[in-house]
Amino acid sequence: MSLLMNILWLVLGGVVTAVEYIVASVGMMVTIIGIPFGIQTLKIGLLALCPFGKSEESTPQSGGCLSIIMNLLWIILGGIWISLTHLAFGILLCITIIGIPFGKQHLKLAGLALTPFGKQIVEK
Repeated sequence: MSLLMNILWLVLGGVVTAVEYIVASVGMMVTIIGIPFGIQTLKIGLLALCPFGKSEESTPQSGGCLSIIMNLLWIILGGIWISLTHLAFGILLCITIIGIPFGKQHLKLAGLALTPFGKQIVEK
């Protein structure tokens, strides 16, 4: 079932979203300072490619000083806007019954986009 939903997701805009994240990731990795942020953007992009059947988990290092500082920098430098965009799409899609599964995936992406450091993507 998740394969069918992932195909629908890709056809209905998932490809565009994933490509945007991957292009932004490559752009961020041009500088040494941007590499950690580019890696996190790539992680979100790969989840945006096939979100059904995957979830996010906190790593043991998620409460560490470095993760907290990097997440704060991420939020300040634009992560809040990425998260709010996914939140808006999630709420909009959850208005209809057919859109609820897709809205839930956007809400999952919103959580990851808000604080990506210290999280990993796992298969369900």
